Amino acid sequence: MQQTEFDGKGSRVRWTEVPGEEPARVYVHGLGSMSSVYHAHIAARPELTGRRSLFVDLPGHGVSDRPAHFGYSLEDHADALAKVLDEAGLTGAELIAHSMGGAVALVLAHRRPELVSRLVLTEATLDPLPPPSAGSREIAAYGEDDFADDGHARVLERVGPLWAATMRLADPRALHRSAVGLVRGSRPTGREILAALPVDRVYVQGGLNGELPGSRALEAAGVRVVTVPGAGHNVMLDNPDAFAAVVAGTL
Repeated sequence: MQQTEFDGKGSRVRWTEVPGEEPARVYVHGLGSMSSVYHAHIAARPELTGRRSLFVDLPGHGVSDRPAHFGYSLEDHADALAKVLDEAGLTGAELIAHSMGGAVALVLAHRRPELVSRLVLTEATLDPLPPPSAGSREIAAYGEDDFADDGHARVLERVGPLWAATMRLADPRALHRSAVGLVRGSRPTGREILAALPVDRVYVQGGLNGELPGSRALEAAGVRVVTVPGAGHNVMLDNPDAFAAVVAGTL
């Protein structure tokens, strides 16, 4: 496990690293999750081994610190992720990012384009105000104090054991502020950033969730949109064979 300061006050963001050849692959989790839980089994696939791989836990999540003063906006998370890549001495990395992590990766690529050579975004949040069914909308609907008091426990009961296993490790206030930031979105929006980036871009969607809104416009802008059959929001868990092929560039 590696770590670096991210807020100027001693708080540290942490990641697990596997050595290998570059360009490195940097795996970024979604809201209330951990990168290793969702991606380590993918990086261990035969078609993906041998590459330097980093599994980053964003501030407030997993094993990273959770300072009370931090904002946890998309921009805040992107700046912390940039600190990781700088500390690791990386440029031109491939970012494999899920859900909220995809929105963070887009902001990072917009702010620090030299750090990113390829984006594989899985069910990434591209627009402000995600659908009402999104977990971020449910969390952000609480006031922060109410969520910290008992909303966190209520949400853990509702989301089921898989997501709850990692969400319970996230700081409630960090989780709430992250959800509010995700609902607020970024400027430019993630969709606008994705369409304009001059790097290899892949958007992975679960086939069980229907067609990605605006997919034709993204494809016209050079984004490869891949629909993985039999998968929902957690594509890498629902269909790891297909997901690994997308990351490897063979699907």
